[in-house]
Amino acid sequence: MKIVLLGAPGAGKGTQAFEISKKYGLPHISTGDIFRKNIKEKTPIGVVAKGYIDKGQLVPDEVTVEIVRQRLAEPDCEKGFLLDGFPRNTFQAQELDKIAGVDVAIDVAVPFERLLKRITGRRVCSVCGESFHVDNIGDEKKCRVCGGELIQRADDNEKTVNERIKVYSEQTAPLIEYYKNKKVLKTVDGDKPVAAVTESIFGVLDDLR
Repeated sequence: MKIVLLGAPGAGKGTQAFEISKKYGLPHISTGDIFRKNIKEKTPIGVVAKGYIDKGQLVPDEVTVEIVRQRLAEPDCEKGFLLDGFPRNTFQAQELDKIAGVDVAIDVAVPFERLLKRITGRRVCSVCGESFHVDNIGDEKKCRVCGGELIQRADDNEKTVNERIKVYSEQTAPLIEYYKNKKVLKTVDGDKPVAAVTESIFGVLDDLR
């Protein structure tokens, strides 16, 4: 299966991506992870991306598309993949269609007013990147997966979150209409408990197998 996971910041895509990847044996491909890996390894495309990032500029769509294209060409993606964080706009979606057809785009829908609390309460492992929320872990300081230190990301503050949601509304939300027109969009209620959202997604994917 070739899956695109959609949803506003704080919708819980990372948590659901982990569960989907584990159950269906699909590589979880996060654009953030790809960028970090290429920059760390100083690959040609990583050097280009770092040049923009170091200047505080957005990485152009063409560079992002190329970095994803290279990742999807790797052997572990032959039988499918789960894309998280890509595409971010309709141009990227159109370019993705040239690389690999999408079987389903799952939109994890959460009312915007609920997203702020979710994001500002998020804690991320500084070692493995696993994400948690204070509502579930309380005052825990260590990652339940690897034992690494849990931190609050610098951009998980109210001002930045509101700006990210605004950008999502303007740039990424049109993807919902794009995939609806292609008849591959499935929407799940992301405002339910995490386990219930997971079961809803599994139901969608099992119907496609």
